[in-house]
Amino acid sequence: MRQKPEAVSTAALIVINIAVFFFLSLFGDTEDAAFMFQHGAMYEPTVTQGHEFYRIFTSMFLHFGISHLVNNMVLLGALGWNLELEIGKIRLLIIYLIGGIGGNLLSLYRGIATETYAVSAGASGAIFGLMGALFYVVAANRGRLGRLSGRGMLVMVMLSLYFGLTSRGVDNWAHIGGLISGFVMAVILYRGKNADGPYIRPEV
Repeated sequence: MRQKPEAVSTAALIVINIAVFFFLSLFGDTEDAAFMFQHGAMYEPTVTQGHEFYRIFTSMFLHFGISHLVNNMVLLGALGWNLELEIGKIRLLIIYLIGGIGGNLLSLYRGIATETYAVSAGASGAIFGLMGALFYVVAANRGRLGRLSGRGMLVMVMLSLYFGLTSRGVDNWAHIGGLISGFVMAVILYRGKNADGPYIRPEV
């Protein structure tokens, strides 16, 4: 008897991101900001003044070049696999989407507030959403979930934010917004593997 795939949603998200990238690569340069803007990347004035709010969503599935895609998909696979096994495929999708949207909204707000506009895209906000959720889930399991520990997750979060802050061309506000959104969604959705059971008190 065949076993059902364990991380269906994570695999599906990776496939979708890769498919979108290679489809766009057939028609233009994914490292060109103008080309990416034409195909759904986010640009603050276009969202707020042009009311093209769909860009908050579509930009989550676009990537600037193969390195950007590969880096994000490796993280998505690692974080998503661990998280999905614990919370299930539907909750993982919810956290991924809310994390991405939350990250883009904070990035949008920051860009408008400081008048620093840029064409932006990528799954990193959604991936940081998974990171924030996984941090909560590990903490909620008394600081240990398989090979993952609360302290290890905290180090991962801090290092990820640090590398973003010290690198050029990185949308750190999307990372922060995604991280917070994912953590909050995990607090709301996670009840341990028994979804009808009581909440587990977090302990890092």
